[in-house]
Amino acid sequence: MELLKERIRKDGKIKEGNVLKVDSFLNHQMDVELFHKIGEEFKRRFAEEEINKILTIEASGIGIACVVAEVFHVPVVFAKKTQTKNIAGDVYTTKVESFTHGRIYDIIVAKEFLGKGDKVLIIDDFLANGKALEGLAELVKLSGAEFVGAGIVIEKGFQVGGNVIRSKGIHLESLAIVDSMDEETGEIVFR
Repeated sequence: MELLKERIRKDGKIKEGNVLKVDSFLNHQMDVELFHKIGEEFKRRFAEEEINKILTIEASGIGIACVVAEVFHVPVVFAKKTQTKNIAGDVYTTKVESFTHGRIYDIIVAKEFLGKGDKVLIIDDFLANGKALEGLAELVKLSGAEFVGAGIVIEKGFQVGGNVIRSKGIHLESLAIVDSMDEETGEIVFR
């Protein structure tokens, strides 16, 4: 998606440790018009799939997933990283290691919002090592729902996540795949 790549080149900032900051338009301040175009692109790429639910993980994926869900005309569910008082009853849970935060989280979805008969598209902002996506896929499996595929806004192609996910036969669509980043020059090379 050329529009997204241009925006990353223009406003993305490369930080130490292969961190790509896109918080001015993607995951802190959000460009909702761009999100709508992202949603339309995912709708095009998953046009052959029957989807009745979007799943993401808090927090950065929520804004994107909401707009994508609006384009698909389906509800969005997000996995929470902590048990709260407003999640009552039975839940699905699994552990996820966060590349960005360098820690392991328990992620939780209430059983009433995910189950047999659901055809789930996972949406997230980044794919690095693939751990969040694997955790979300595990929640779908535990629920008895059907995992249709995953839509990622930015994939770090130089990290293992995309290859791991694709090797499992998962329908993965990444809108911008970064092959390399140079912190000194600010250069970002896309696949």
